[in-house]
Amino acid sequence: MDKNLFIGREYEIRQLEKYRDSKESEFIIVYGRRRVGKTFLVKEFFDDTYDFKVTGLYKKPKKTQLKNFYLALLEYGASVKKVPSDWLEAFAELKKLLKSLKIERKKIIFIDELPWLDTPKSEFLSAFEGFWNGWGAQQNDLMLVVCGSATTWIANKILSDKGGLFNRAARRLYLMPFTLQETERYLVSRGIHWSRYDIVECYMIMGGIPYYLKLLDNELSYLANIDTIFFRRNGTLWDEFDHLYETLFGNSKGYLKIIEALSTKKSGLTRKEIISETKLEDNGLLTEMLKNLKDSLFVRAYNTFGYDEKYIVYQLADYFTLFYLRFMKGRQNPDEHFWTHFLDNPSKSSWAGQTFEQVCKDHLPQVKKAIGISALLTDISSWHGASERGKAQIDLIIDRRDRTTNICEIKFSVGEFVIDKDYEFRLRQKMEVFREATKSKKALQLVMITTYGVRQNAHSSIVQSQVRMDDLFNSVE
Repeated sequence: MDKNLFIGREYEIRQLEKYRDSKESEFIIVYGRRRVGKTFLVKEFFDDTYDFKVTGLYKKPKKTQLKNFYLALLEYGASVKKVPSDWLEAFAELKKLLKSLKIERKKIIFIDELPWLDTPKSEFLSAFEGFWNGWGAQQNDLMLVVCGSATTWIANKILSDKGGLFNRAARRLYLMPFTLQETERYLVSRGIHWSRYDIVECYMIMGGIPYYLKLLDNELSYLANIDTIFFRRNGTLWDEFDHLYETLFGNSKGYLKIIEALSTKKSGLTRKEIISETKLEDNGLLTEMLKNLKDSLFVRAYNTFGYDEKYIVYQLADYFTLFYLRFMKGRQNPDEHFWTHFLDNPSKSSWAGQTFEQVCKDHLPQVKKAIGISALLTDISSWHGASERGKAQIDLIIDRRDRTTNICEIKFSVGEFVIDKDYEFRLRQKMEVFREATKSKKALQLVMITTYGVRQNAHSSIVQSQVRMDDLFNSVE
């Protein structure tokens, strides 16, 4: 393994090294959002060298999956004579193959896209459980690694306490998207040297998804890259949206109704509001869909300040989805330089301001470090309400255990942000509305999170702490 190939993933690599060197058999699940780099991590860690590897086939029947498994057995030296008739027979042949290997190190089994093998009525999962629970876990020289983008399947079929593999799958590695710092390092490693402003804008479109970032061309500007990847005819990510949801969720229509409803309200919707917007039934299926969207990081669930935990706001949090629904869905405009021509459009500025709030929420450890409260326990929430002074909305509240509450105001601008007399008045009013409506007795501190800081003038003293764009690129270790 060449560690120089990896950006981030230091924790995951340390864990894989520990599992590889342990004195017992290990069952490791590597899961996370589609395109986040699961297969790449496993492939590079093991130098693409396994004692058995198979990849599930998307939307293929049991018969085809079994033939694919059979061909993999042959590739790795099994003496199997025919395609297994069922999964019990298939795993019996795998067991026979592994027992025949005479090697000193652990035997490495890699099953990629495991959920796709579990076709309807195939009884795959029971056979898989039997293979591992009945034999594999009893050995001391196996390392079974499975991957899957269908986070919901893994959560419900393997990690759930209702499954036969519960607690057998003790090793879980959930791959998160890159942070801004990791994104910058990744771009530099590929010869891309952009300003941090451009990197943040790119992040607001692609998130920290390695596959998307890999598509960037170091000979093109940020704007030209977005045009080429998204808006050129047959661009690489032109049809990514449909594939993304179809491969992750069985009932993609229901999920898309939720996603599209959330895309219309930047601050998010409550469960009741989601039902009203989508006309979906208020039942266990909706609960499951919301949980799955949250587990897959497409949706963020937020508490509302001053309410109990049942009053949850769901907010669309996937950058690519936000970008697609805002600028690509249903677009008939043939302009292949749309993003470049759209540079100064007010709609783009509105999108950037709203999405920068998401970036800040995804980098809360960096925000806390910048204002000097990394070690403090905090509760994160949003709030909207009213008092006799009027209405107010606060998208990010950091409620601290030292009897202080940070009211965060987030602004994305091309230069220093200027607070004038009117804006200072609105900020003071917002804080007073919050105090009166919530009856908070804590000290309120205004935090401005901006790209290049707040310009010092007669009205800037209202700001008690600042977080600049550069702070979001910091390490928090």
